[in-house]
Amino acid sequence: MNNGSVISLEHVTRSFGDRLILKSVSLNVNKGEIFGLLGPSGAGKTTIINILTGQLSCGGSAEIFGVSCGKIGGEVYRRTGAVLDNCGLYERLTCADNLRLYARIHGVAFSRIKEALALVGLDGCEGKKVKALSKGMKQRLALARAILHKPELLFLDEPTSGLDPATAAEIHSLMNDLRRDGTTVFLTTHNMDEAYRMCDRIALLSDGTIVECGEPGELCRRHCSTSELRIVAVDGEKLSIANTPENAEAVAGLIRGGRLQSIHSSEPDLGTVFLRLTGKELDK
Repeated sequence: MNNGSVISLEHVTRSFGDRLILKSVSLNVNKGEIFGLLGPSGAGKTTIINILTGQLSCGGSAEIFGVSCGKIGGEVYRRTGAVLDNCGLYERLTCADNLRLYARIHGVAFSRIKEALALVGLDGCEGKKVKALSKGMKQRLALARAILHKPELLFLDEPTSGLDPATAAEIHSLMNDLRRDGTTVFLTTHNMDEAYRMCDRIALLSDGTIVECGEPGELCRRHCSTSELRIVAVDGEKLSIANTPENAEAVAGLIRGGRLQSIHSSEPDLGTVFLRLTGKELDK
């Protein structure tokens, strides 16, 4: 395991029957970063989380905190939290009662429950039964449960899938707060905008293989086949000019003349990068 790595995968493979799902996957996640595993549905993202949380065996090497994922126990689980596809909330119990169950498991004081609910925007909902909550509120309650014991590592498997933009933004804000407090976040998503805005680094997963890994903006710049400036003038005219020193004066002239409304460089987004590398749409 590399120094500073919270998660380490080396040549990890996993099959279900005759189908090879993961094909020699290698990656490292550093302490205190939001790391995004980005790929379409069925690429193997959830399988990787299930391996990392000790729910599935694998070929190769998979470690959390330097411990093999096939041997992790209570000490490692006490340092981790997870919001997975099946949130596992008890529908007939109240929000507070759901969290009390996990507070007992982790040895957390009940006073932490109110604090955790407030962090996810559910303050005042202690007495509400889970079955009466909206999908977004249930997702926030699952997140409150996952951070109840202040984990060092948090797994989030498609945490904003199907949520309205306002609720998704609240979860993103909480993720940033957790990172500032030193929590490492391992995020799986097929939402390229979410990955670009939220993640310090990302890995692109396609057909069980990591095809690229790095900082989102740097990946987009690396795979930029053309270098153009796309300009919109105040009169609505749209211009595309080569991003070269020779054209600097032309751009400066637009600015001096008060004609420049907007200017953007031409690097591709993550979806375009994924398509170029795999021939597949990211959100399919």
